[in-house]
Amino acid sequence: MFICFSEYRIDPKFKENYLTLAAQLLKDESKVQLYEGSDQPCLYVEVRQAANLEEAEAIKEERCSERSPWHPVSSWIVGGPSKLHVWTFQPALGLGSNGR
Repeated sequence: MFICFSEYRIDPKFKENYLTLAAQLLKDESKVQLYEGSDQPCLYVEVRQAANLEEAEAIKEERCSERSPWHPVSSWIVGGPSKLHVWTFQPALGLGSNGR
């Protein structure tokens, strides 16, 4: 199992626009979880799971593309689209969460 994180900071003046759009997008994308930094307001992380590295790379490519339904968010990111960070993580100790 791989995890893809998309991380960015939304300009506070666009927070309501962002939350409205995110709510609509999350209705269509049940596999995405969205979190806001509890100690860093307007810092958001989208979390997506992937079965393997190839799927994770495809998720990353789609999220960073202009065809992504999440692309409009880029105009509200502090510093612009270049400040959208997408990372893939894999289990550190093997395939299972217990290291086996």
